[in-house]
Amino acid sequence: MPAPIWEAVSARPAGPLRAVVAEHHGYRQRHVPPARHLGLPSPYLTLIVTLDEPLHVAKQPDAAQAPASYRALVGGLHTTPAVIAHDGAQSGVQLQLSPLGARALLDVPAGELADLDLDAADLLGGLADDLHEQLRDAPTWPERFRLLDVGLGRLVDPARCPPAEVCRAWQLLRASRGTARVADVARAVGWSERHLAARFRTEIGLTPKAAARVIRFDRARRMLPRVPGAAVAATCGYADQPHLVRDFVDFTGLAPGAWLAAEVGNLQAPDAAAGRDWAS
Repeated sequence: MPAPIWEAVSARPAGPLRAVVAEHHGYRQRHVPPARHLGLPSPYLTLIVTLDEPLHVAKQPDAAQAPASYRALVGGLHTTPAVIAHDGAQSGVQLQLSPLGARALLDVPAGELADLDLDAADLLGGLADDLHEQLRDAPTWPERFRLLDVGLGRLVDPARCPPAEVCRAWQLLRASRGTARVADVARAVGWSERHLAARFRTEIGLTPKAAARVIRFDRARRMLPRVPGAAVAATCGYADQPHLVRDFVDFTGLAPGAWLAAEVGNLQAPDAAAGRDWAS
C-alpha cells in the first residue's frame, strides 16, 4: 500500500472575506484506513469545498435529514453531532463562517440554516461548482485559498447584517467564552431575555443559552487532548468535572475519555482549528 498522505494547512482569509470568515483549513488524506468521525457543534457555520471525492455525511445533525454526499456544503450551527465517513481519502477546504457574517456572504440569516447541511449551490448558485473545479485544478494551498478569497469575497455585502443588539449579544458571549449570564447579556443590549432569545435564535440559529454552551464546549474539547479534565472544567467555567462530562455527552454522545479514544486520531486539521471536525 502506498505511504499515507496527510496534509493540513490553515490561513487567514484576505480581502472582504476576512470580515466574515475566521480561517481557511485545507486538508488532504490519501491511503489511510476508512473511518467515521463526528462533526461537532461549533461557534462557526461550515462552508466546505471539496477537491476530489465528495464529502459524505452519514448522519446529519437533524436526524430527519437523510445522509448525503456533497461537492460543496454549507452547514448551520447545531447542538448534536454529524457523522462523517470516508473510504480512505478525503480532501477539501473548510471555511469557518461567523454566524454574524451569514447574511453578508450568503444573504440569509444563520438561523435559517440551523441544524441543516445544504448543497452550497442552493445558496451560491453556479459559483459553488466553479470553486470546486478551480480549487481542484489549483496546484498549491495558497492558490486555493486565494481563489476562495476572490470568488467568495465578491459576494460579501457588509450592509447585510443582523440587528446591532444581536451582534453585541453574540460578541459578549464570545468574549466571555460562553460563561456570561444571559440575563446580563440581555441587560447590556437593552432587551428583555425573552425578546433577545427570540431575535437571537432567528439570526444565529441557537438561543443565547445554547450558544453559550456551544462556545464553552468548543473551547473545552480543544483543550482536552493536552489538559487534564479537572483543569479543563475549571478553566472553561464548568461547575465541576461532572458538569463538563454532561455537556460532552449532550454534544457528542460520548464521555470525554471515550471521545478522546475514538476521535482525536481522526482530526484532520491543526488543534487550533474550529468547525465541524470533518475538516478540522
